[in-house]
Amino acid sequence: MSGAPRSELRTVAIPFVIFTAIWGSTWIVIRGQLGIVPAEWSVTYRFAIATAGMTALALIKGHSLRLDRRGLVIAAVLGACQFCVNFEAVYLAERQITSGVVATVFALLLIPSTLLGWVWLGHRPTRRFLWSSLVAVAGIVLLFLHEIREHSGSAGAVVTGIGLTLCGMIGASIANVYQARPDVRRYPLFGMLAWSMAAGTLLNGAIALALTGPPRFDPHPSYWAGVLYLALVASVLTFSLYYPVVRKIGPAKAAYSSAIVPIIAMGFSTWLEDYRWTSMTIAGALLALGGMAGALSRPRSVVAASDAA
Repeated sequence: MSGAPRSELRTVAIPFVIFTAIWGSTWIVIRGQLGIVPAEWSVTYRFAIATAGMTALALIKGHSLRLDRRGLVIAAVLGACQFCVNFEAVYLAERQITSGVVATVFALLLIPSTLLGWVWLGHRPTRRFLWSSLVAVAGIVLLFLHEIREHSGSAGAVVTGIGLTLCGMIGASIANVYQARPDVRRYPLFGMLAWSMAAGTLLNGAIALALTGPPRFDPHPSYWAGVLYLALVASVLTFSLYYPVVRKIGPAKAAYSSAIVPIIAMGFSTWLEDYRWTSMTIAGALLALGGMAGALSRPRSVVAASDAA
């Protein structure tokens, strides 16, 4: 094996497998966070710990934590969109619908990300992307209809859950495209992520305090094990692996993970949430994932994986 393939294996293939597998598992772990502690406080605890972890990683990597005024504004925008709106919406959505369905709907991240990339970065979507997106949307509609049928007495909850998921997806899309701008990429990666997570933590805490009152704590070790996993493994580790891969092979190729994550998430949902597969849900999942894979095959698509989770 030559040096180049070994380098690709170490810097691209292995990190890709790791962050895809982790993101596929986060949806079911988030489900376990919903109980005594309001979702708003769970998100706050997650990113308070993740901020400390990313700060430590930045120092270990030798990345400067100093940002100028422009950098702090960028960090605030990324924190608000990625680590506040995105995750608040996803946590709340999982109170209404199964985690696997949330993950599958979130795979549509490709669509708003590519459209925003067209507006902000000049990456015009191709005709293949448009047709593939329609196929994916058709699959999501089938999953939506199945959820409505299964929860006919609580159709409003299903609509709310999918609506929240779409809101989170828009927040993630804005952050994903915004961080691809040249003026953002000039800042040290881990330092910017640390400040973004800090901004998200402050916003999440303010929302939690305003909507649910003082902090609440779950005494069960399993809850805090989940918080630590989501903060350190599913946030610090995955983002530290994902963005270097994006910078090496480009966002389009790296985003193939967004077509794999829902498969893992639906597997966990089937195992732990008793999700029942029907011909409609199988067809919906195949259309959604097939459409995403078709759209992602174009090298100029501007997306990022389900860093939501």
